[in-house]
Amino acid sequence: MEPIPPNLDYPTVTDPTDALSAVPAAGSRRAVPVIGHLRFYYGPMDCGKSTLALQVDHNHARQGRKGLLLVHLDRSGKPQISSRIGITRTAIEVHAGIDLRDLVRERWAAGSRVDYLIVDEAQFLTPQQVDQLAELADDVQVDVYCFGIATDFRSELFPGSRRLFELADELEPVQVDVLCWCGLPARFNARVVDGAVMRAGDTVLVADTTDTERALSESARATTVRYQVLCRRHFRLGDLGPNVAAKGQLSLA
Repeated sequence: MEPIPPNLDYPTVTDPTDALSAVPAAGSRRAVPVIGHLRFYYGPMDCGKSTLALQVDHNHARQGRKGLLLVHLDRSGKPQISSRIGITRTAIEVHAGIDLRDLVRERWAAGSRVDYLIVDEAQFLTPQQVDQLAELADDVQVDVYCFGIATDFRSELFPGSRRLFELADELEPVQVDVLCWCGLPARFNARVVDGAVMRAGDTVLVADTTDTERALSESARATTVRYQVLCRRHFRLGDLGPNVAAKGQLSLA
């Protein structure tokens, strides 16, 4: 077979259904603006999300980058990112009314740069706040690392997590295995009240914090509320295993 001449022109075939766009040639890619990335690391309770968040912050800070740590409803009840293995860092508490872009603008106004954001408990963000994070990544080159739970106690996506699945550049399940009582991988966060798996109730109910427990009413404290990670089968069945009152599960009372 004869080699194809290098200067041979091929006819351009136009496909009206083609969704791909032309990309810049290698020599002209410097003209394309640099953008930040929006990443979402997700997994069930106890899989190490907060530990990973603090490790990412540590690595970036060691390399001279400047970042902000954000959190909403940390298990400690305080404005901080706390890992179950004992590592804790102070963070900015962000409630639903905060515009995350304003936090970055305030740092700029104070003469500080912001290279990255670490957002823990990202499932509690509003969809609008996730949009703001995407804007920061695209328009001002801030790298955004979000960490959170994908689904609530009903096995339905949190609104913030849903928007992150829709917008994030990268979706990364946290690789630390969490096991159901039966030994199978667990990814469902069951809310347990008085030994029974709940299927309805408020989406947000933070556990594993003495501050939260003190804030509960006397009637609420009379009811034991905790979370337990289960495999899909046992989540469906509401089967908490032979040792229902196992120590080490997250508890409000």
